[in-house]
Amino acid sequence: MKVGVLQFFSWPERRVALETVYERAFERIRIMDETGYDAVWLAEHHFSSFSICPSIHMMGVHIAARTRNLRIGTAVSLAPFYHPLRLAEEVALLDVLSGGRVNWGAGRGYQMSEFQAFGVAPDESYPRFRENVQIVLQAWTNERVSFKGRFWEFDDVEVLPKPAQKPHPPVWLAASSAEAINWAGENGFSIMMDPHSSHAQIGEKRSFYRDALARHGFALEGRDLPMARLLAVARTREEAERIAREGAAWTVQSHRKPGLQGVEVKSELNRKHFSVPDIARGGGDDAIERYMNGVILWGTPDQVVEEIQRLRDEIGLDYLLCAPLSHSSFTLFTDEVLPRIAA
Repeated sequence: MKVGVLQFFSWPERRVALETVYERAFERIRIMDETGYDAVWLAEHHFSSFSICPSIHMMGVHIAARTRNLRIGTAVSLAPFYHPLRLAEEVALLDVLSGGRVNWGAGRGYQMSEFQAFGVAPDESYPRFRENVQIVLQAWTNERVSFKGRFWEFDDVEVLPKPAQKPHPPVWLAASSAEAINWAGENGFSIMMDPHSSHAQIGEKRSFYRDALARHGFALEGRDLPMARLLAVARTREEAERIAREGAAWTVQSHRKPGLQGVEVKSELNRKHFSVPDIARGGGDDAIERYMNGVILWGTPDQVVEEIQRLRDEIGLDYLLCAPLSHSSFTLFTDEVLPRIAA
């Protein structure tokens, strides 16, 4: 299987200088470039120390200059918060400067604070997201863009540069809700799945997506479907459990802060199937146990390999997008797990 890293730039309790957060991430990315990883996927967040990377395209250019082999993914460009022509320009420029190494992941966002600060109504997030994705793809593949939609109207605009990859970089849509998965399947887009749903929920969503593709004449075969999973690896199961539990507590606590709660997704499809998980659902212990009992991959290297193989067989995991919860987890995974699972 392919393996990538979902790279956050978390600043817990601001214990170290922010520059240290970035330098540690760059050292990790250097190691990834020299080993068997497929891509680093950069997470865009705003207005929170949960992850301080407000411009993943700018960060991507910096990483492109420091690497040679690693693909550079966006996980994700928060499309509703951009002018779509500017978004098309920035990602295309990153593709050119990286020598055609971009994996473009786009999403609608989920944190209330971001919608409020950028002045985007949450109930407009889906239509804005979809319209912006359509415009970006037209800007990349057409010599000039003419478009008339609900939010944007352009007449004969030449968008430059065009991406290095033809017809454009590979595209994934972040899809957690039934609404998002169904639309991606209807239009033949590949999807990437979130790090907060349980393993079982990820499997259900993959099956739902396969059926949505089939209903509209598309096939699942031949697609990479990154499944994001939080990861804790240690020499002993007890130490891995400690790392996992601390990571779960940090995640839950971060998403309980004002404005970081997810926006509600209202959809008939979601009522029939499933919706985006409430990250901080229930009491503190209940929310943490949900992560421990089926969201985080944790254990010794042998146990993690066994669990990955189980998920490959049971839910079709073929692209592991891991988010290590500690530096030691990343190191052990790179040294003792990656060589046993990577394609």
